[in-house]
Amino acid sequence: MHQTNRKRGEAQALEGLDDADREFVTRFVLASGSLKDVAQSYGVSYPTIRARLDRLIARFEELRRGQPVNPVAELLARLVEKGEMSPSAAQRVLAEHRKEVERQQEK
Repeated sequence: MHQTNRKRGEAQALEGLDDADREFVTRFVLASGSLKDVAQSYGVSYPTIRARLDRLIARFEELRRGQPVNPVAELLARLVEKGEMSPSAAQRVLAEHRKEVERQQEK
């Protein structure tokens, strides 16, 4: 991809993030990338912030590629962030969901 197009895609991806995710990015940058400091600023645990960052990274990559939001992945990520589901359980559910979507597309 041409440098200018890539930068445009990254800018559009940033614009595609919701307000909460942009706030998270701001706090992350201002904390010099320290997840421990970001966790303290939100008053949550490090694993909660790590899960949120992982979701944000995945969402950003999807936006850069112009892919639509995967509502199941977003829901699972939010459940992990809230501590309502373990990361490993969410990964298993998402993997099964993706397999089912692929099976349906093959038909």
